[in-house]
Amino acid sequence: MPHFTIEHSANLNAASDVQGLCDVIHAAALATGFFELGAIRVRAIACERYAVADRLPENAFAHITLRLGRGRSAADRKAIGEAIFAAADRHFAPLLAKPHFALSFEIVEIDGDMSWKKNAIHPRTRALERK
Repeated sequence: MPHFTIEHSANLNAASDVQGLCDVIHAAALATGFFELGAIRVRAIACERYAVADRLPENAFAHITLRLGRGRSAADRKAIGEAIFAAADRHFAPLLAKPHFALSFEIVEIDGDMSWKKNAIHPRTRALERK
């Protein structure tokens, strides 16, 4: 259950390819080998109202949160985090070369006893993976 949420300043829509970032994060998550295709979710949410640092209009941010179920070792979570952050860092390299962008990422573990799910996508994607 890797669910990625990318919260970002709305001005990032004009400065970067946000859908491209979603695609990059999806591919990086799959490439880690820790997640099956049918479980990966990536969503981006533009924050229309925000204040960043000294409030210059060109200041922008992206914060990525990965929510995943418990059970992976700290080493596995670290490897996942490093792979995802590296992919986001590469995607945002042009913006990070300027003094107006902030990128952050965190992993949050979900308490399985307090999380309910149904996934009709799994049977289809598992069949594809067997081919």
